[in-house]
Amino acid sequence: MATQPASPSLPAAPRPRPFTRGSSSRTATTRRVAQNRSHRPPACGSPLSADLAGRAVRLSDDIPVLFDGPLAQHHKLMGRWALTREPSTRSFSRVEARRHIERAFNSAVHEILDAIDLAELRITVLQGEGGRAPAIAIVCESMGQLDLGWIETSEGPIGWRAAAYRALEQTIGRILPIFGYQDLFEEISMYYWEGESDDESALEHLVDLHGADPDNLEDLLLPSMLNERRPDWMIAANATPWTQLPRRLRRMIRALREAHDAFGAVSDEQDAWHFDSDTVYNYVPEFEECSSLPPLTLVPFDHFSRELDDIGRPGMEMGFMDVAGLCVLPDAARIDDWFATLRLGARLLLAAQDLIRFDPTNPRGRHDRS
Repeated sequence: MATQPASPSLPAAPRPRPFTRGSSSRTATTRRVAQNRSHRPPACGSPLSADLAGRAVRLSDDIPVLFDGPLAQHHKLMGRWALTREPSTRSFSRVEARRHIERAFNSAVHEILDAIDLAELRITVLQGEGGRAPAIAIVCESMGQLDLGWIETSEGPIGWRAAAYRALEQTIGRILPIFGYQDLFEEISMYYWEGESDDESALEHLVDLHGADPDNLEDLLLPSMLNERRPDWMIAANATPWTQLPRRLRRMIRALREAHDAFGAVSDEQDAWHFDSDTVYNYVPEFEECSSLPPLTLVPFDHFSRELDDIGRPGMEMGFMDVAGLCVLPDAARIDDWFATLRLGARLLLAAQDLIRFDPTNPRGRHDRS
């Protein structure tokens, strides 16, 4: 999350390439948008946003600092919040005010997010148009398979690994734009079998509509074949019962679940990580031209490379839905709510990060990367 110059728009569309294992990393089912709707927009000269924190910090092009132009709506809102943190009686020029506002906000965000390297996150402040209030978007710039650490590569008991993987499946999608195996299966079902999920119906579809040879199944992919390719640690039924897990592993999984449950009392309006596709499209219409697939997956690339490439191709060509959350800010008081829930999300990501890095089979308790 190092500070660097960047375009004032949301992230530019990536160059086409295979959808592969990611360098870092809500469940996709809960964040699903309608088919044929969108993802990350191409780079553009949109004056909607000013990147104030995260990996990039820059004023949007419609705020001419050199000419001492007036503060835009989102800077004024942030300014009222900054004054509650650091009251001052001195007068600021417009340039000084912008710098003070951005430093205060950027510092507060980095204080919360700097310990996270499970995924690359960027915060973008949207000034809004057409009478809309400013908003803050959290964007995930990681793409591909989440690094699962010891869960995927360890020689430890399958039941321990399955329990940890299941905990990630059930929690991490609350924060990150990520999809799991069931989402992959549904996408592949539509892609190959017109939504069928059993072998008989899928084969009937392949024969009747695509002219497949029912006597030569070696070249066909059927639902049972896809399911059989799952490694044992991906199957929830293989998880070791809770009381039989090692104490430290139970503590790691409990911390992850408690961080997830902490969102139970948070309203959508206060939630920094809330995702609503219509709100995203209203603030950044370019997303309607992109893919609806999240950029991250919990599905291991080594076992499902072809399928991940098939469903990920539109995203690689047009961009993914990489917004982790978008919170509308009708007034400055809402910014403190945003920070409170940003901390809740950081707590969940740190708990997931700790679980992935922890290896219960290693005396040192950490996963050694080879």
